[in-house]
Amino acid sequence: MDRQSRLLLWKIATDVAVLLIIGLPILLFFLLGKPYERGFYCNDESLMHPFKESTVTNTMLYIIGLFLPITVIIITEIVIHRSSNGNAGTFMSVSIPSWVWNSYKVIGVFGFGAASSQLTTDIAKYIIGRLRPHFISVCMPNINCSLPENHHIYHENFQCTANLGTRKLKEARLSFPSGHSSFSAYTMLFLVCYVQSRMTFKGSKLLKHGIQFICLMLSWATAMSRISNYKHHWSDVLCGLLIGSVVAILTVVYVSDLFPQKFSKKDESEPLNHRGSPNGRKRSTQQPYYQSNEDHQSDTLHTIPLHTTSDERRNASLRGNRPISPI
Repeated sequence: MDRQSRLLLWKIATDVAVLLIIGLPILLFFLLGKPYERGFYCNDESLMHPFKESTVTNTMLYIIGLFLPITVIIITEIVIHRSSNGNAGTFMSVSIPSWVWNSYKVIGVFGFGAASSQLTTDIAKYIIGRLRPHFISVCMPNINCSLPENHHIYHENFQCTANLGTRKLKEARLSFPSGHSSFSAYTMLFLVCYVQSRMTFKGSKLLKHGIQFICLMLSWATAMSRISNYKHHWSDVLCGLLIGSVVAILTVVYVSDLFPQKFSKKDESEPLNHRGSPNGRKRSTQQPYYQSNEDHQSDTLHTIPLHTTSDERRNASLRGNRPISPI
């Protein structure tokens, strides 16, 4: 194996290791995580909504959120490759098409951001443990909430009497922030940025922006469905959208190379008087206030300092055979 192949293999192994390190806590949260068990008020109407099935199920969310961007990325890179017919390099004496390597880089960064967004959401979910809007109907606590004396008491010591399984009772405590909102916002916003950067083909100007709009609407509809299905409070959805959007922007700008910097670093050999000063301003290159006779024979005016006397100014003008220029 040559040096280039070993270096490429090392890069791939490092990328996979990083994704596993970030993805492992997500799996542990799902299998072993226990959310914070907060109490409730019997007269809290925000927790009295009925239980409804999700319009956008977890299966739909992950299939659309992962399959759609990856498919678009691969197809776009194949189209770009066919127009350029370039190769990214060789691996173990095998030529690698440019679309394979470019797809790997973009999909790898996409997966890194998706895992980061999901882990950020899960950490907040399990630490806060906010109750979902359908908590009382799912839990059916062993407290008689019809009694007036129980209305303004914060109940912490109670047991759920509903026989719905441990998983649903656990999910009823994971309202904040919305995982559907954060995941859909990240995946669709990343796809919008990718389309903006890589889809540069000539043709309909509205095609690219139409695809971007559809992606954003998929995320928006997913987030709104979580409110109408009584899965989340509106603030849960808002925070989820913010988490996904912020992670997407940070990933695109600082992790990916979709939008490289427009201005490269200046040459170190550039003269000092042309470089930017530490405060961002250019150094002044203004000439002195005087002019020499040898360098400016064609000038019609001769500038004389203010501190000279009238006789000195007259003599200086006569030596240069130039009229006096008042300052």
